[in-house]
Amino acid sequence: MHQGRRKASLVARSGQDRVLRRLQAVTSEPRMPDDSPVSPRTGWGVLHLFCKPTPRAEVRSLLGAIDTARKGGCQVVTAAMLGHKADVCVLTLGPDLRQLRRLQTELQTGGLDVVDSYVSLTEVSEYAAGVPEEMRQARLYPRLPPDGMAAMCFYPMSKRRAPGAENWYALSFDDRMELMRGHGAVGRDFRGRVLQLVTGSAGLDDWEWGVTLFGVHPDDLKDCVYSMRFDEASTRYGDFGPFYTGMVAEPAEVLSGVGIR
Repeated sequence: MHQGRRKASLVARSGQDRVLRRLQAVTSEPRMPDDSPVSPRTGWGVLHLFCKPTPRAEVRSLLGAIDTARKGGCQVVTAAMLGHKADVCVLTLGPDLRQLRRLQTELQTGGLDVVDSYVSLTEVSEYAAGVPEEMRQARLYPRLPPDGMAAMCFYPMSKRRAPGAENWYALSFDDRMELMRGHGAVGRDFRGRVLQLVTGSAGLDDWEWGVTLFGVHPDDLKDCVYSMRFDEASTRYGDFGPFYTGMVAEPAEVLSGVGIR
C-alpha cells in the first residue's frame, strides 16, 4: 500500500514537471512578432478611415505617414468631408493588411481621431465572373482617385435576409444573377459620370459590401444612387448604412482645409 502511494506520488510529480517545462519553454523563449504580409489571395485590402483632428494634430507627421504608406505600395486617397460625422476621409488600399494598419496607427499618432471606419477587400462579384480580363483587373486592382472626379461618397450595404421578409439568399443563383444584370444596367447608365468601387466585407465588417462612388458633380452621385433604388435588386433586397460625402483633394489641401497646421 505504501508502495502504491509512492508510485502515485511519482506519477503526479512527473506530470507537474512536464507542465512546468512547457511553461518555462513558453515564457523563456518569447516568439517574435511575425511581420510577414497578410494578403488576400486575389485583390487588395481596403480601409476607409473617417477622422476628426485632435488639438495635437500636426500636418508634417500626417503627411509623412501618407508618404510612407505610398512608398510602401499603398494607394492613399484623401477627402475633406461634409457634415458632422467626420472631417477627413483617408481611403487606403494595397496588398498587405499590415501596411494598412501601420498607416492607421501613424495617422492616430499624428493627431487624427478615427471616429468611424470600414474594412473590406476588392473583389470580382460571382455575378460578374465572365467579365473581360481588363475589367476584372480594374476591379481587383483599381487606380484611384479617378481623374476629374472630385465628388465622393461612401456607404455600406447588405442584401436583406430577415426571417419572414424578402430573403436574397433564399433565391436561386439564376434568379439572383438576373436581378444583378438589371442592377448593373442601371449603373452603366452613369459611365463617365460616376466611378463605382464596390468592395466585399462579409466576415470583415458589419455590412456585406462597401460602396465608394466618385463623381464629376455631387448630383451625379445623388442621381446614381437614386436611380439604383428603383432597381428590383435594391428595392426588394437592399439595406443601406450611413452615407459619408466629401471632396477628394491632395492630402496637404485636405488637412489645411480642416484647420490642421
